[in-house]
Amino acid sequence: MEDLSHPFLDDLQTYPGDVDVHVSPGADYETDGYRSTNIETGSHAGTHVDAPAHILPGGKTLAEYSVEEFVFEAIKVDCRDLEARERIPADRVPTDESADCVVFQTNWDEHWGTDRYFDHPYLSPTAADLCAERGFAIGTDTLNPDPTPTLNADTDEPDGFQAHDAILGVENLIFENLTNLEAVPARFELRAYPLPLQVDGAPVRAVAVLA
Repeated sequence: MEDLSHPFLDDLQTYPGDVDVHVSPGADYETDGYRSTNIETGSHAGTHVDAPAHILPGGKTLAEYSVEEFVFEAIKVDCRDLEARERIPADRVPTDESADCVVFQTNWDEHWGTDRYFDHPYLSPTAADLCAERGFAIGTDTLNPDPTPTLNADTDEPDGFQAHDAILGVENLIFENLTNLEAVPARFELRAYPLPLQVDGAPVRAVAVLA
């Protein structure tokens, strides 16, 4: 088994404009006789899952998915050749529909915690549409399957959240900020469980189960 999750730490990197993450002491042994921790976070911090309610008014929340729907037969797609803000083309999307999740490995997690992390590769709208048509959930070792706005954005980049719209629009899930994908083979079982919250997303402990 391989851990594909970033440690959930105080002040971890988030999408621009999202609430800051704070992990701080609540109670301590000396004063209270026990320890507890206050965790303040948005629903899309760290390694996490997006539900349709993230983008679609009235869309499904995480609590509306069964536990089994967070277990996937995943195919890893090598995208390590792509540069900053480069599109993942449609021809990278697998045709093997015996899997139900595609995980795109860019190795952009090497830039986690830096400004460069925001200038990641992203899914072309055509690639995202193909993933949706073929019934794939998606995972990525980047902040976002869509381009994240920065000063380095190109004028010809897709507007809005077209990859989110495509995948979540067919009620498939999106897993973001994965890491350690070099440790898993081209085919593996992905398990990524959130708490059963009636919300649009939540941190997960993503793991690869190896045969």
